[in-house]
Parts: sequence; structure tokens; C-alpha cells
Amino acid sequence: VFTDPFLPCGQILAEHLSLPSVFFLRRIPCGLELEATQCPNPPSYVPALATGNTDRMTFLQRMKNLIFDLPRFFICDFVYQPYATLASEFLQRGVTVSQLLSQASIWLMKLDFVLEYPRPLMPNMIIIGGVNCAHK
Repeated sequence: VFTDPFLPCGQILAEHLSLPSVFFLRRIPCGLELEATQCPNPPSYVPALATGNTDRMTFLQRMKNLIFDLPRFFICDFVYQPYATLASEFLQRGVTVSQLLSQASIWLMKLDFVLEYPRPLMPNMIIIGGVNCAHK
């Protein structure tokens, strides 16, 4: 199943039908793709989007980065709770959205390290930058 994990309905269906899934995305706002793939994302190394920090941070900048990173856990739980409930009812077993997304076979990531900071990626994450670029 070729799907976008931002709304995990396609992954719920793929899990129900026991089909492999391929995800195509740029980024999930709360970093769920990094949690689902068990990709390292330490806030002391990877700068948060709204902080303006670089990959060379002082101690205070690292603390600011950590403070900006904390609310995403609560926001993510609040936003994806209806999907976790739906998946648990439909699949008839307890499941979280992170567990659903961790079943993906391949992640096609629209990342470009010219615009973002390099970070470790897992072997099933394939970078396909420049997808939305057009010749002018």
C-alpha cells in the first residue's frame, strides 16, 4: 500500500490486509516518523525547527532546543489519539500509532540536506530530494 503516514488510515488498512506499506512524506510535525523507525533524534544534536539553532549549539541553546522539543509529545498524543482508538477497534487489539507506523517496509523521505541538517537515518528510509522541483 502506497500511503502518506500523516493520516494513518492507509496503514491501518495495510495492517488489516497484511500488505507491505510504502510511505511517502516530507515530515510529520511531531516527529512520529523518527520514533516509529527508531531513528536517533537527540535534541542536544538535531536543532528544532523554530529555534533558529545550528548544529553547533552552546549549553543554553541545547536547553532551549530541549524545551521546544518537549511539547511535541503531548501534542502528538492529543492529535493521534483518535487514530489509535480507531486502529485498536478495527484491528481488535491494542495498538498505538507509532506501532502502526513501525510496520512500514520503506519510507520515501522528501529530505534535502541542503535545506535541513543531516541526521542519522535507518536503512529502510530512502531520501528522494527534489521531487517538487520544476524547471523555470
